[in-house]
Amino acid sequence: MEIVLFRPEIPPNTGNIGRLCVNAGASLGIIGEPSFDLSEKSARRAGLDYWQHLDLKRYKDWDEFLLQKKDRRIFLISKYGKSVYASVRFEEDDILVFGRETSGLPEEIMSSEKVEACLNIPMPNESRSINLSNAVAIVLFESLRQIYSWSENPLP
Repeated sequence: MEIVLFRPEIPPNTGNIGRLCVNAGASLGIIGEPSFDLSEKSARRAGLDYWQHLDLKRYKDWDEFLLQKKDRRIFLISKYGKSVYASVRFEEDDILVFGRETSGLPEEIMSSEKVEACLNIPMPNESRSINLSNAVAIVLFESLRQIYSWSENPLP
C-alpha cells in the first residue's frame, strides 16, 4: 500500500502521516514540492523517531508519478469523490492519493484517465473537510482491515 500526498502544505500533517505509514507498513509518496522543507523540524517532530524508518518516495509531478505506477490501481480521496471509500475492495498494491490541505487535488489529477476511482469520506453537508492526517488514517486502516482480514493478528 502506498499513501501519496500532492504538494502538502502543513508540516505536522505530513509528519503524522509519515509516522502512520511506518506503523501501517505503507510507503509515503509526495508529488511535487511541499510548501515546506521535508527536513523541517515540525515534520520530523510529528513523525517522532519513526521518520528515519519511513519509505519515502518523491515524484517531480503527476506525469512522473503515473509513469512509475502504470500497473497499479490509483484511488483519489476527495470530498468530490462519487463513491464512499468503504465501498471499494482494496488490494495490497493500491495507491491512495490525497490533495493539498487548502485546495485538494487539481483538475488535471481529478480528470485523469489513469485513476481507478475518486472516493470520499462521508460527512454532514455543512462540513467542509476532515484534517488530512485523519483522512489518511481512516482510509488507510479500512484498506488494511480488508486486505488482512484482521481479527486478532497484527500486520504481517
